[in-house]
Order: sequence, then structure tokens, then C-alpha cells
Amino acid sequence: MGFRKPKPVPFKSAGELDAMEAAGAIVGAALVAVRNAAKAGMSTLDLDEIAESVIRDAGAVPSFKGYHGFPGSICSSVNEVVVHGIPSKDVVLADGDLVSIDCGAILDGWHGDSAWTFGIGELSTADSELSEATRLSMEAGIAAMIPGNRLTDVSHAIEQGTYAAAATFGRDFGIVDGYGGHGIGREMHMDPFLPNEGKPNRGPRLVVGSTLAIEPMLTLGTEATTVLDDDWTVVTDDGSRSAHWEHTVAVTEDGPRILTPRR
Repeated sequence: MGFRKPKPVPFKSAGELDAMEAAGAIVGAALVAVRNAAKAGMSTLDLDEIAESVIRDAGAVPSFKGYHGFPGSICSSVNEVVVHGIPSKDVVLADGDLVSIDCGAILDGWHGDSAWTFGIGELSTADSELSEATRLSMEAGIAAMIPGNRLTDVSHAIEQGTYAAAATFGRDFGIVDGYGGHGIGREMHMDPFLPNEGKPNRGPRLVVGSTLAIEPMLTLGTEATTVLDDDWTVVTDDGSRSAHWEHTVAVTEDGPRILTPRR
């Protein structure tokens, strides 16, 4: 009896990857604009308006706005908020805040999706190391986006990246339970789901043109979270701070290709 080969992670042609990068570059530009503008005294709704303006001025559409009823063009997650924070005039930034901005755009039917964590003013050492550990974990996952690997090879790489960062900084980081990356293309969220930890060599195979959104979420404490009554905002159960980094990435013959560049 023969063994079936695992199905590949859905893949795109070279031209389709170019189209995805065009959408992703708009997301990157929106994130850069938001970070450059963010300062103490601004609300997260102010940041949302900046991102939406950049996206629409580029001829794209914010993919988050109206998605299952979500009201914003970005997810603005501050301090203990892990993901899916709703932009609000009532959430006013202060020096020392740790801010995660998740943003998506649709251009010509293709999606880009990316997230970035940064500080307002000067961050504490712990918060700076948390954000850097999350970025390094994402980079480790990106490096595993090569032909022949399987889905959980990326998950395992993200997890090992987290452990390596913990050793470097001399502190533990919680890997947020139940959330992770995903397939992406003509839809923002597609199969397969990409856990941020796990055993390697499982799941569908990565082939040239496979695309995934890679997005680790780490905390300075717990792995456990709760969704607030707005049915969106995810917070750490222990109130510890959280960071979120994300890129849309494609597998190519020449190595991983980031489709959400920040220029």
C-alpha cells in the first residue's frame, strides 16, 4: 500500500505573488505612516484614520473594515491587549505604552496582512525585549519558508525562535495559546492555520508559491487570554504586556519572499 503525499500549502504563480506584494506594500506603507505619527496624546482612532487614508489613497481597500463587523481599518492593541483591539477615541496613547498595529489591504482582489509592535516614547527594558523576541520568532518562522518543508516546520521554527530569544534576554516569554498565522491570497484568512509552536514535519508541504501570514504573539507572562465583551479585544489573563509581529511571506526557489515590505 502506498503512502499519500501531503497536500501542498496553496500556492500562487509568479505574477500572482507580484500582485500580492503590491497589496502588501500598501500595508507596509500604512504601518510606517502610523508608527511615524504615533505619539503620546493621540488616540488609536487617530492612528486608524491615518492607516485608512494611506490605503485608500493608494487605490486599495482596508481589508479589516467591516470584516465580520469589525469597525476599524487597523487592529490597535495596547499593552495587555494581544490582538484585535478596536480603534477608539477613548484609548489615548501615553509614554511607555507598547502598541501593536495589525493592518490589511486589498488591491485588485489580493490581500496583504502585516503587524508591527513599537513603543510610545521610551520603553522599559522588558517591553523592548518582548517586542524584539517576537520579531526574532517571526524571523525564525520566515526562514523556514522553503520548498520541501512542512507547515509545522514553520511552527516549530517560531517556537524555537522564542526559546532562543528567551535564552538571549534571560527571561521567559509566553506563547499565546490558540492564535497563529494562516494562509492568505484572494481571502485574508485561508487554510491552513499556522500554530506558533508544535512538533515539526507535520501538515501540508510548502512548495514554490505557497503563501502564509506568519504572526507570533508573545507575552511577558501568561499564555492564557480572554476575549472582552466587545467580542473582539483579546487581553492577557494576568495583565502582562504582549507583542505581535506579522509578515505575509511566500516560498520561492531563491528563499523566503516577504510580500509586506515596509519602505
